[in-house]
Amino acid sequence: MSGIEIKINEEMDKIEPYKEMDKEEEKKAEDLKEQDKKSREKGREKKVKSLEEMTKRELLEKVKETEVKAQENYDLYMRTYAEMENIKKREKKEREELAKFANESLIREILPAIDNLQKAISHAQNDNNPSGLVKGLEMTLGGLMKTLDKLGLKEVEAEGKPFDPNFHEAISQQIDDKVAPGHVIMELQKGYLLNERLIRPSIVVISQGNSKNEAKGA
Repeated sequence: MSGIEIKINEEMDKIEPYKEMDKEEEKKAEDLKEQDKKSREKGREKKVKSLEEMTKRELLEKVKETEVKAQENYDLYMRTYAEMENIKKREKKEREELAKFANESLIREILPAIDNLQKAISHAQNDNNPSGLVKGLEMTLGGLMKTLDKLGLKEVEAEGKPFDPNFHEAISQQIDDKVAPGHVIMELQKGYLLNERLIRPSIVVISQGNSKNEAKGA
């Protein structure tokens, strides 16, 4: 081996420890780089997780707000629906009432004619007029009353019944041994109901009881 080669080998031996040191430094640097990378990844994971949690929280709050709003809208809908149903029922009832009593004014105009027919029949029977006339009047009255009955017209019950100011109008009182006090003795003019509503009260005379009760009262 020449002197030059020996010299080179000596120099290489001197450099070798430095090479080992460089490798260790490189390894440390790589380790630090890896640790830094992992640290950054963990940081990103934490940040992403935090954002996800925040989004969930916001979504939950939004869901709650939506549920509250939905309930408010549902309550409003139910109230509106109930009001509309009530309006429909009222309108239906009003239409039915209107249909029931649409002919009331006409029937009121007809009642005096009925009164006259009834009086004519009564007079004819009392005066012993020909039966043909009475039958004719009775048939006319019967046909008219049948037609009005279909429209809902009914006679108010009065004679022999307890006096009821809701259906009867008393013009006088009389002593009567056969009729209990406060009961109707006589009906002077018939009263009528149209579909259960009073359109004319019965004109009546009321019993005061018998003469003994009158004497006791005196």
